[in-house]
Amino acid sequence: MNRRTGWGLALFLVLTSLAVLTSWALSLRPIRINVLMPASFADQTTELVRKFNADHTGKINLRVTRGPLETEAVSDLAISSLLLGKSPFDALLIDVTWLPKYAAAGWLAPLDPWIDQQAIDSLAPGAQLGNSYKDQIYRWPLVADMGLLYWRTDLMKEPPKTPQELLEISQRIQQEGRVPYGYVWQGRQYEGLSCVFLEVLDGFGGKWLTPGTDIVGLNSPASQKAASWLRKLISSGVSPKAVINYAENETLQLFKSGDAALMRNWPYAWGEVQKTNSPIKGKVGVTTMVAAPGHKSTATLGSWGFSILKGSSNPDAAAEVIAFLTSTYAQKQLFLKNSYTPTKAELFNDPELLAKSTILPILAEALQSTEQRPQTPLYAQISDVLQRQLSSILTGKSNVNTAMDRAQRNTEQILLAAGET
Repeated sequence: MNRRTGWGLALFLVLTSLAVLTSWALSLRPIRINVLMPASFADQTTELVRKFNADHTGKINLRVTRGPLETEAVSDLAISSLLLGKSPFDALLIDVTWLPKYAAAGWLAPLDPWIDQQAIDSLAPGAQLGNSYKDQIYRWPLVADMGLLYWRTDLMKEPPKTPQELLEISQRIQQEGRVPYGYVWQGRQYEGLSCVFLEVLDGFGGKWLTPGTDIVGLNSPASQKAASWLRKLISSGVSPKAVINYAENETLQLFKSGDAALMRNWPYAWGEVQKTNSPIKGKVGVTTMVAAPGHKSTATLGSWGFSILKGSSNPDAAAEVIAFLTSTYAQKQLFLKNSYTPTKAELFNDPELLAKSTILPILAEALQSTEQRPQTPLYAQISDVLQRQLSSILTGKSNVNTAMDRAQRNTEQILLAAGET
């Protein structure tokens, strides 16, 4: 062997060794999982993320990308990353209404390989909804959420049970000069208005979109009654005229100040009205929404859950992350520290949680009667149609029949154009 051959062989062995060592070193690096969450959830899960990383040192490193605060802005960010090619995210925390659109677009990986029937059965009834599309599971819930009716226990002995009772009780309390307003809710032209309308529509026995048939019911007698009742809340003075500009926060602040007897809001509001600086602390009860005689009250299903992107290089590790963040331990911590409604059925009977919050039984009851918004990839479009027409009614620009006929016609056109009817 000449000197040049010897040097060549030595160089080859060195390079081979370096490649092996590099490969070995890379194999020891933890798998990185990046999850996109709305800002509020990213902030509230910080301690859980720290614990997960501490428990998985050298194996999986979880990174949370803090998205915008606004719900739709988070969706825009996620979709932009997906449309540009390979997304930097392995998993997303998505709103329940996004699932059909994301799944139909082929962006999500089915979660069925990691979820068995026992896991499904462990969820509270309402938390089992909104996780599947075309018989496959694409989302696993982090928190349960539903519309609730908050009422002042110092102003009435029991809450109203029907739309008429709500009007009468509110007007009586107002006439007595005890509060300026009877009932506050989300009347702004945005998704919250669709949620409010769905609860009222169900309470009058109607359906927005009949599941499995795509029959639109926005110009039905029940729908017209629901829209008329919302308009009457404003015209009668039971709700302030400014309610047409209210989202959740504005509604909460007016109720929390003591200026309203009743409020429609989500479970998070309970923690807010019980704070030490709340003028109505200890004077608030919670129940399900009102319903017309002969009909059942329902609560619009909110809920956020995790989905794995189909392009993730490490779906097994992403599934492990989701399993931890939605575990009984994590659910309990999120409720104790942030008042997030749990999804695990067993936690609604947990002594520690019951000691912290007296409304857990009410939340469990509300989860028994949750109503999903229409499960269609076109939900954003049809919700926008409904919001626009309801807003025209609430502001007095259109009468109920004309606006709801228009909502019916436009919704049917959207579904027809997409081949969904």
